Amino acid sequence: MNENKNILQDSHGRDHAYLRISLIERCNLRCSYCMPEEGVQLSPKSHLMTYEEIYEIAKTFVKHGVTKIRLTGGEPLIRKDIPVILEKLATLPVELSITSNAIIIDSFIDVLKANKVNKINVSLDSLDREKFKHITRRDQFEKVYSNIFLLIKEGFNVKVNAVLIKGFNDNEIIDFINFTKDLPISVRFIEFMPFDGNKWDMSKMVSYKDVMTYVNTSFTEDHIERLQDAPNDTSKNYKIKGYKGSFAIISSVTNPFCDSCNRLRLTANGQLKNCLFSATESDLLTTLRQGNPIEPIIQKAVQAKFKIRGGMDTLEKLQEPKLHNNNRSMITIGG
Repeated sequence: MNENKNILQDSHGRDHAYLRISLIERCNLRCSYCMPEEGVQLSPKSHLMTYEEIYEIAKTFVKHGVTKIRLTGGEPLIRKDIPVILEKLATLPVELSITSNAIIIDSFIDVLKANKVNKINVSLDSLDREKFKHITRRDQFEKVYSNIFLLIKEGFNVKVNAVLIKGFNDNEIIDFINFTKDLPISVRFIEFMPFDGNKWDMSKMVSYKDVMTYVNTSFTEDHIERLQDAPNDTSKNYKIKGYKGSFAIISSVTNPFCDSCNRLRLTANGQLKNCLFSATESDLLTTLRQGNPIEPIIQKAVQAKFKIRGGMDTLEKLQEPKLHNNNRSMITIGG
């Protein structure tokens, strides 16, 4: 390996400064777009990264330029050693954040604050209790809803992630936007994406264009404000004038942000994925446990990253099941 080369820069000139680490494959919800109805084959506990291994791998990435780390799952807060993981990662010079379904997050307020975790993404796909119960297969809406308000009250920067599915929750788009009227939150609408076992097809997808049709029908042009997107942002950001919060659209399928992608993903069993859509993985954990350097594997994986959507550079390819059915279920990748 050439020590002078930035190992986190791919062949398309993209630098990867953002690492998403999945801590666990298990979850206390069973969202249909994330987990197949029959469940998933979980990795044996011995195959999962320990907190020491998470820290060592993260430290290597930070050494080579990672400045942001987001913890995901499954549900990361159900991992018993989450306080220790947060404490270890908080010693690194990175911005540390977390994605959660917020069911038990009220028990971790002090731990999150102590380790300077201020940015919380909460997954919430419906503002209707029965719909929530249907898509998550659990009756936990009231807990999630009240914990969103608790997080805001405690001063956290809260984003709400809603995966849109046509005929299910697309009629709630305006309800979600109105949710931002009195709350300083960002609601982010995410296009339904294909993963193993989630029965994806294009007809279920609500596109960026579809969302904006709802918005333009409900609000006059002079009330819709286009916000400045942050560098490397995955979302197109808007707000309704006079509202405290904002909304955004993450259009990974119809209008991908691949040109500015700076993200890498580490699964709970120590596999590096260079793209959410990629079916290929690189085993960092085995190499680490053998006492060998993981930098060559990282560099090779980053160099192999496709320019767009794991090589599915057209919607026609994306609709070909054999090209994405080899990918993991979302729950085992990390949200």
